[in-house]
Amino acid sequence: MARTEWVTRSRSLAVLLLAGASLAACATPHPRLASRFPAATAPSGAGGRYKVGDPYQVAGVWYVPKEQPNYDETGMASWYGDQFNLKPTANGEIFDMTALSAAHTTLPLPCIVEVTNLDNGRKLQVRVNDRGPFVGGRLIDLSHAAARELGYDRAGLAHVRVRYVGPATLGGPDAGLRYASNQVKPPAISAPPLRATLPTPALPTPALPTPAWPSATLAPLTGAALPALPMASVAVASAALPPIPGVAMAPPPVAAPLLQPAPIRMAAAAPPVQVAPSAPAPISASVYRVQAGAFSDQANAQRAASQLGAAGDAVIETVQRNGATLYRVVLQSTTDEGEAWALRDRVAAYGFGDARVLRPF
Repeated sequence: MARTEWVTRSRSLAVLLLAGASLAACATPHPRLASRFPAATAPSGAGGRYKVGDPYQVAGVWYVPKEQPNYDETGMASWYGDQFNLKPTANGEIFDMTALSAAHTTLPLPCIVEVTNLDNGRKLQVRVNDRGPFVGGRLIDLSHAAARELGYDRAGLAHVRVRYVGPATLGGPDAGLRYASNQVKPPAISAPPLRATLPTPALPTPALPTPAWPSATLAPLTGAALPALPMASVAVASAALPPIPGVAMAPPPVAAPLLQPAPIRMAAAAPPVQVAPSAPAPISASVYRVQAGAFSDQANAQRAASQLGAAGDAVIETVQRNGATLYRVVLQSTTDEGEAWALRDRVAAYGFGDARVLRPF
């Protein structure tokens, strides 16, 4: 009987100890791990320009950009990131995968749209500053940060609603930059402590005795005239000094003639230097290239090359076809074929739908 009672008490004590340990574990605070993703921000818009664009063709599909203030559509959304990070967008901005931006095929650039994830109800406003997507009839392509905010970065795709909000503001060339200041605050100069000024005691001035001088009384002058003193006249005679024997006398100085300045002759101006125009940089034959188009008018080719300045270094090549001269606009890529096709998509987004990839020769 005593053994049974002892076992019962031991079990009760063990249960109490376990309960106390559980409560202590629940009360212990657990630190939260910091997120490895930076906080998403809005793009600065630096370097961008307003653009609607001409109709263009990608993979056999024609797209017609235009103003669409009442745009409100539903469809599939995807996202893009590392492959295009820090590269130019279709309107000249720089794509930042950590900022809240998006790509659309026909909306004006840049603009603000509201994207709602219909799978979880999350809603977000993003800046549309690029063209795309061109795969599988998708509606919009968001940046990695925007997809993470809407909760489908791991799934890759989401059913969304896209509603046009309005045009986005353009950023200057230095938007988003911070400048360091070298102005150092001068140290505060404190006034020296005031000292109490003690009154100077007034010292008594000793009285000096005044000497008693005998005062002589002068007799007043009468009207008698004083005798005039005789003035001696002194005559100064000038005579030549006799020569000193044994000493040669120097001749009088002769004034030196004035020197006339020599006439200054101006050197003839050198003929202007003729600067020969520099030849265009040769294109490597071992890399892929993208041809934006071929033009019969050189002025049209130059306009196309300047329009593609944000997509890459565009050059104009002259070729002969059937006795006619054509000017084709070509952009140099790398030895990677995938990067060449990505460059081709960017060129097509600028309105050159017939752009094609040229293989190394």
